[in-house]
Amino acid sequence: MTTAGELVNLDATAMAELVRKKQVNPVELVKTAIERIEESNPKINAVVTRMYDEALSVANAGPGDGPFAGVPFLLKDLVAAYKGVPMSSGSRYGKDYTPVLDSELVARYRRAGLIVVGKTNTPEFGLLPTTEPELFGPTRNPWNTTLTAGGSSGGSAAAVAAGMVPMAHGNDGGGSIRIPASCCGVFGLKPTRARNPLGPNMGDVFSGMVAEHALTRSVRDSAALLDATSGYALGDPYCAPQPARPFAREVGADPGKLKIAFLTRAPLGTPVHPDCVSAVKDAAGLLAELGHEVAEAAPALNGEMIWKHFMVIWTAGVTWTIRNMHFAVGRLPAKGELEPITLAYDDLGRQVTAADYLIAVQYFQFLGRQIAEFMRYYDVLLTPTLGSPPIPLGSFVQTPEDSLALGIASRFVPFTPIFNTTGQPAMSVPLFWNAEGLPIGTHFVGRYGDEATLFRLASQYW
Repeated sequence: MTTAGELVNLDATAMAELVRKKQVNPVELVKTAIERIEESNPKINAVVTRMYDEALSVANAGPGDGPFAGVPFLLKDLVAAYKGVPMSSGSRYGKDYTPVLDSELVARYRRAGLIVVGKTNTPEFGLLPTTEPELFGPTRNPWNTTLTAGGSSGGSAAAVAAGMVPMAHGNDGGGSIRIPASCCGVFGLKPTRARNPLGPNMGDVFSGMVAEHALTRSVRDSAALLDATSGYALGDPYCAPQPARPFAREVGADPGKLKIAFLTRAPLGTPVHPDCVSAVKDAAGLLAELGHEVAEAAPALNGEMIWKHFMVIWTAGVTWTIRNMHFAVGRLPAKGELEPITLAYDDLGRQVTAADYLIAVQYFQFLGRQIAEFMRYYDVLLTPTLGSPPIPLGSFVQTPEDSLALGIASRFVPFTPIFNTTGQPAMSVPLFWNAEGLPIGTHFVGRYGDEATLFRLASQYW
């Protein structure tokens, strides 16, 4: 018989296998997850909505036949709508919004057999690379509770790192899966643009920069979950290239001898912490030992232009988000309901013209072609995930000179947003811990549509 302590250390694939073999039942798994949440959440504040009664009801009904039948799961409280359960988006303005239907992604999670036991913390509307909403308070890093868990999927990453569940939903519009994966020492893949559906309530979010997937305990969980959720949904504005075979079959498959470029210099020229540089160089050495051809090389990146056009789309997206919430809740935000940084983003977003927006979209289409040309010669690009180890909670503070806290943001997340703009798949892999015992993620970027190579590569050594 498998004990609760042993269950906590299993990945989702192993849990599902035990259910199939009838060595454990879904009720046991759900109860173990609930116990772990109740034990750990007071310390790290990862889970903000408990769905225990519904989860136990689903578990008692039997495991079903999905690939993750009976496995407990957490949803980020943003974008992925679960019918009848409030979805605040981390905002006081949205706290009373309750979806009337499941999003397509949640419907696919359910068909896969996952049992949602709760919802995880997010910054307001997922706008920051830290998870410190005024509505719910900060999520704390399980490795050091004075530090950020990252964002915006910080609640999900912290929950997986703390052993509450083996995997949890996340989304990524500028690094929001990969940033907290690095901070919390878990695996985080941002899939190719439109690999997973955003509908039916959303389509082209932030001009295609937002991707849905998960934070996981293992590479194989990420691959198998992507098999269960990916694919075109009716009405999607576009879709990702079809994979040659299931992603789960790529885990453990021989990647062959790959050509891998690596860089450690931030596109904006901001400083990169020595620990993050060491993580990349260690990974490059390991890749060479595995037989891959590794070279220091980088596409020509104009950091100032990338940042300028990213902020056009981002701030306009914030203004759209607030208006979309107005439609959902049926009223304008009251004074004090929106956080100061959100209001500052909205102020800028209201100034973006249609021409500004289309120029930014055009620039990122050009950038995508430019990087695709570079990646004709390289299979994978390796960078630091972040510009520094996890930073202290409370670091994202407005000043009169910097109302958006862009100074700290540009130093902390100089790499990840680029690949939201190009739509390429990218993953943060926890390969390095620094002298303080903190995880430092290493960032791997694949060609457009080529998650397969990333899964093969990651499974070689993690």
